[in-house]
Formats: sequence, C-alpha cells, structure tokens
Amino acid sequence: MSFVLVEKPRPQIALVTLNRPERMNAMAFDVMVPLRETLEEVAADNEVRVVVLTGAGHGFCSGADLQHAGKVPGVEGLTRTSIARRSMTLLDNVMLTIKRMHQPVISAVNGAAIGGGFCLAMGTDIRIASHDAYFRAAGINNGLTSAELGISYTLPRAIGSTRAFEIMLTGRDVDAAEAERIGIVSRLVPADKLLEAAYDTADQIIRWSRVGGELTKRLLWNGLEANSFESHMQNEGLAQLYVRLTTDNFDEAIRARRDRRPPEFLD
Repeated sequence: MSFVLVEKPRPQIALVTLNRPERMNAMAFDVMVPLRETLEEVAADNEVRVVVLTGAGHGFCSGADLQHAGKVPGVEGLTRTSIARRSMTLLDNVMLTIKRMHQPVISAVNGAAIGGGFCLAMGTDIRIASHDAYFRAAGINNGLTSAELGISYTLPRAIGSTRAFEIMLTGRDVDAAEAERIGIVSRLVPADKLLEAAYDTADQIIRWSRVGGELTKRLLWNGLEANSFESHMQNEGLAQLYVRLTTDNFDEAIRARRDRRPPEFLD
C-alpha cells in the first residue's frame, strides 16, 4: 500500500494525498519519507503548475504517530541522541521542500490538523478548509513544546503573535470558523466541495504566467524573512524588471485587454 498518492485531476495540477486514513494520516516516517520524495518529484515535473495537498479519509494529518512511528532511514549504528536529531532533520526537510518548490502549494484541510499536521498545513502557501476541519498545536498537550516544524515562525506571521501565543500555549482546538476568522485559512467550503475549491484556486493561478507565479511565491516567502523593508523592495524591483525585460508578458497583457481576450503568457 502506498502511503502517498499522486494524481493529476486537472491539467497542470497535481493532487498529493497522504494515504493512511486508518491512522488519520499520522506522520510516521513511513509516510514522511515518501512524502518528501514525492514532493521533490512533483517539483521537477514541469507540467505541474500548482500542487494540492490533502489527506485521505476524514482527517488532514493527526501529527506524530504515537503507536507506530515507522523506521528512520540511515541511522544504523547511531545512538538515540543522533537518531533523534536525524529524525527531526528528516521532518524539517519535508517543510523546506514545500517552501522551496517552484509551484504554489495549496493545502485542502479536510478534517483534523493536529500537532505536526497543523505545522504541515501552515507550511503550505494557501490553506482552504472544510467546515469540519480543526487545528490543534498539540505538543503542549503531550508534555512537550508546541513549537515544531516551523510553526512558531509561520503561525505568528499568519495570525499575529498574541493569537499564536494563546493557541500554542493552551493547546486548545481552533475550529474551522475561528480558523477562517483569524487567518489560519483563507476560506471555508463544504467538505464535498473542498477539492474542487482547491482546483478552482489553482486554475486561477495557472491562468497567469508561470514565471510570475513562481517569483511571487518566492518573494512572499522572502518577505517573511526579510531584514528590512528597503532591501526587500529592491528584491521585488529586480524581480519585476527581470520579468518585464526578459519576457513579452506585459505587452501580451496589454494586447489581450485591447482585444478583449484572455492573455496567453509564453514567458
């Protein structure tokens, strides 16, 4: 049985599904290793412009698998301390792979996003959720820290520090309505419409130029990490000039408006 599935439901869209529904798609290493490998393969597929990430069954991802963690590869002969460090590096690399992908990644959160599953959703570029989705920073509930897999970086930037502190320190559930209200997700849709909503959003991205979309994703992430407003504006300006001067995109946009037709961006 494959724990990660890849489909192409519409042209230029890849659907990546965590496929361990009996365990609420928990983050066993038997799931996370193929997930990282799958995302790397999809990132190299130039026919894919947008990626949708979801979970099979009634949950997005329930975080760490507390019963069957799976096998960490490449740790033979290492001590527990080194194995622990390698394990976290492996999981961190999943998050970094999503960030580094050329394609925008949309998470379709179809139920529980708990612990590492919450982190996984926050690491994607756009989040759309069903009405029965909920989120929990669960590390604190297990006597650990809720700060893992980058969520203490991504969550405050999405919803503000005060809300992030409260959610991560209390370990309480955030239901779908609150998640939409405070900005964890961009919108809610009925469960049976979730994937279609994600595909429709992907199609809206695909209608514009590839290089424009890829650079916009990169600049948005760079903006979150920028040390100064001025230096980041210079990065934006260079990217704008790069596309303006090396492609015919801008002129094509003008022609398309004049001709009252959709633009055809060839980059």
